[in-house]
Amino acid sequence: MNLNRIDLNLFAVFDAIYTAGSLTKAADVLCITQPAVSNSLARLREMLSDPLFVRTGHSMTPTPVAQNIIGPARDALSLLRKSVQDSHVFEPSTAHKAFNFASRDLLEVSIMPRLMALLQNRAPNITLTNYEIARTNVVSAMASGSLDFFADASTYTDPHLLKQKIASDRYVVLARKNHPLLKNGLNLDTFLELGHINVSHRKKGVGPIDIELDKLGKKRKEVMRGQHFLTVPSAIVKTDLIACLPYHLAKHYDLAIYEMPFEMPHVEYYLYWHVSADHDHAHIWMREQILEVSKTYNH
Repeated sequence: MNLNRIDLNLFAVFDAIYTAGSLTKAADVLCITQPAVSNSLARLREMLSDPLFVRTGHSMTPTPVAQNIIGPARDALSLLRKSVQDSHVFEPSTAHKAFNFASRDLLEVSIMPRLMALLQNRAPNITLTNYEIARTNVVSAMASGSLDFFADASTYTDPHLLKQKIASDRYVVLARKNHPLLKNGLNLDTFLELGHINVSHRKKGVGPIDIELDKLGKKRKEVMRGQHFLTVPSAIVKTDLIACLPYHLAKHYDLAIYEMPFEMPHVEYYLYWHVSADHDHAHIWMREQILEVSKTYNH
């Protein structure tokens, strides 16, 4: 039997005939015509190479083949109905579901812990995973369903992605306590004199700090480049280096924080998801939870 030929509607008709015992009653149950029921039964008979039902008086008696497949057929139809119903209803308190995120330090340090605390009360069986992914793979990962959310500070433009701003922040300068050159605070000259740790996923190239400095005709002294903000504190505490971090990451560390000695635009963070998930009830609910906890990001 060619599985590609299977039409699940035929098994719905088969179940109705088996239960009702006649083509006429099955047609009434399915709200279709009797000829349509007869046509479906004929197709199923051909596909399974068995009459399935034989007429006995005014009723249809199932054959041994029909008796053998009615149980699995009903189970399959029940599972399909439940799956369709579940796709339209999401009950967080009982749902078992995993959500996959791709985010840099923002989500993992500041938002994900708050989100997890919220979920433990509202949705105890939901799990979260945050992992790193190349930006070039984001759309395909979301399209395949392996990635639910992507959060980033930079604008990502793609017709298959939707986005919403979830937080904003400001850059500050992080240094070790009792830094010998910062006893009187931080000015632009000292900022340019000290060595910097630059956080970037790229091997080389300028970032937002360098772009603003370039407008002033200035350039900072980069002596170390790393991929993650989370590695910065351990390097700063052992050296005289400084680094520019979003405030809501910097405040977590027992280090000295200074305001930027020149004007910098705020950092804006966006949550992205695939258009195919926009109307999914579970996805909508999770977006609502993320937005709720992100409201406390600036507090």
